Amino acid sequence: MLVAHAQGVFYTGGGAWALLRPHSFERHFGPQRMKQDQDWLVKTVSGLLVSCGWSQIRTCATAECLVARRVGVGTALTLLAIDLVYVPGGKVRRSHALDAVIEAGRLVAWWRCRGSRVWQRNA
Repeated sequence: MLVAHAQGVFYTGGGAWALLRPHSFERHFGPQRMKQDQDWLVKTVSGLLVSCGWSQIRTCATAECLVARRVGVGTALTLLAIDLVYVPGGKVRRSHALDAVIEAGRLVAWWRCRGSRVWQRNA
């Protein structure tokens, strides 16, 4: 539960930041190339992160916990893969490398809690 809630808070906050304060977000993560063409994509990904994060925050210790884990692992893997491809290629700022470290840490946290009784009961 702690992993799901922590990840949910991070995703909800980060997604909301990009939606509500795009100029502030871009100061830290860089302006989007071809900005007019990519505004829709930034807003879409941000909205999806808010949705995933809110779902994880609202998860309780039932079978929904397994769903939160799947959402968490899938989202972390996707964001990690994007960071690993586009940071070295220079397509996004190096500050995204920090996100890669955070996403890898989330995957480790999910891996470490896989043996808990909640997961075994809901698997």
